[in-house]
Amino acid sequence: MANTNNRSELPIVVGVSNKHIHLTKEHFKILFGEAAEPTLKKAVGQPGQFACEEVVDIEGPRGIMKAVRMLGPYRSHTQLELSKADARKLGLECPIRDSGKVENTPGFKIIGPKGTVETADGAIIAKRHIHFAPADAEKFGVKDGEDVSVICGKGGDRELVFNKVLVRVSDKFALEMHVDVEEANAACLKNGDKVFVL
Repeated sequence: MANTNNRSELPIVVGVSNKHIHLTKEHFKILFGEAAEPTLKKAVGQPGQFACEEVVDIEGPRGIMKAVRMLGPYRSHTQLELSKADARKLGLECPIRDSGKVENTPGFKIIGPKGTVETADGAIIAKRHIHFAPADAEKFGVKDGEDVSVICGKGGDRELVFNKVLVRVSDKFALEMHVDVEEANAACLKNGDKVFVL
């Protein structure tokens, strides 16, 4: 059990992740047309990543989910990130996974304005995680791939400790914790809130 009195003095900013999709260039061109390119809507917390103007519809065994936003830039593998409730609505049995680990995950149909794509895999519930640049990982004394506990809530009525928060370290990352909307709601978290490693 985490000791809530032994927390880091260094805060970590929270980024709340709603349902979204990462697309390969090949799939993007099928969905939006050969001449199309992803259009910046707004930058997100991680360097070089951005929310796109482009949205798609996702079809699963139980129905269609409208207007799922793309996050750019292109990825090497198409990946759909959902909350548990989103997955249930679509009828998809999604495992909790680190981003990019899509083996043995369900496929789905993507409907765009110019075409459709049926994937063999790629639907996940993202494991809660913290992005660390190498210098930040050194400050916190953490290593890539390990789990930490994080306290949220500043002692309020919804104070909550998340255990098994995955540490991800790369020189392409900026310090930020990612949780999905269900986890954020449980702890009354919003974008820009601060949390602390225990």
